[in-house]
Amino acid sequence: MSATQAAIRPAVPAMGVFERWLTLWVALCIVAGIGLGRIFPASFHALGNLTIAQVNLPIAALVWLMVVPMLLKIDLAALGQVRAHWRGIAVTVGVNWLVKPFSMALLGAIFIGWLFRPLLPAGQVDSYIAGLILLAAAPCTAMVFVWSNLLDGEPHFTLSQVALNDTIMVVAFAPLVGLLLGLSSITVPWGTLILSVVLYIVVPVIVAQLWRRTLLRQGPATLTRTLGVLGPVSLVALLTTLVLLFGLQGEQIIAQPLVILLLAVPILIQVYFNAGLAYALNRRAGVAWCVAGPSALIGASNFFELAVATAIALFGFQSGAALATVVGVLIEVPTMLSVVAIVRRTRGWYERGAA
Repeated sequence: MSATQAAIRPAVPAMGVFERWLTLWVALCIVAGIGLGRIFPASFHALGNLTIAQVNLPIAALVWLMVVPMLLKIDLAALGQVRAHWRGIAVTVGVNWLVKPFSMALLGAIFIGWLFRPLLPAGQVDSYIAGLILLAAAPCTAMVFVWSNLLDGEPHFTLSQVALNDTIMVVAFAPLVGLLLGLSSITVPWGTLILSVVLYIVVPVIVAQLWRRTLLRQGPATLTRTLGVLGPVSLVALLTTLVLLFGLQGEQIIAQPLVILLLAVPILIQVYFNAGLAYALNRRAGVAWCVAGPSALIGASNFFELAVATAIALFGFQSGAALATVVGVLIEVPTMLSVVAIVRRTRGWYERGAA
């Protein structure tokens, strides 16, 4: 670790008052989003329609505000040190591509195809399962930076793992989805995939690195102060994203509460299962906690823009598959925040076993 990195990164992450009550703010934002969506439907529809290739531009702007603090911590010259974390990389890739899509296919078949079938519209059951599979087959990109930042996770590992996942996704997403859905030809929305990677990863990394160099010319203390200012801004952007997401989908939540609740069950189980599996495997392999945390989060979260766009391309906007992916969008933030909390609280247990 360089002197600059040591100067800007605390040894032990500490939660401020705002972060400590984050669960309350999340709950309030969900309620506010649904309420505001009902009161001002036209305004939320207008925001929802600001899209390019299924990528919502207001949400993209909020994602920028969320990911920049994490990206400012990254020293590109230190990326070569990521080789030391090869065990964490192996665990994350294995969970993302060898476990996650297949576990979701199994959970979808058990819960949606069997246990909940009598409670769901008969003609949409297979479509719901397809949407769940699409959600699990696309590992998360930009939001992982947010979760890792809340953990004070290893930023170079996080960036390297996201870049590796994006590379694998270009090659493996279509054949994997085709295998699990039994379709010989999958229409991949390449525009959404490429735009998302450029908009959420490439451009923010470039901007953050240029900004980082400017700040470091004034000394490491300037970078530290800037990160301190951006921390609350990032969390406000996260909560604003929640309000926007639930405002956009408030009508569906109120119109189909039981369907949304039932679809959320396998998604929640899958998130906690894959996060727990990655966390436990990293602990068994002796991986540092600052790497295991992001690894668990990357293994659990989803690239929902790609999943939603693929569901619409394959099955239509009003399909059960599209609704299933939207449910994934709705529960992504509160669920991943709970995973962040669990990983933080179990740090002592993890480090006793990984030592």
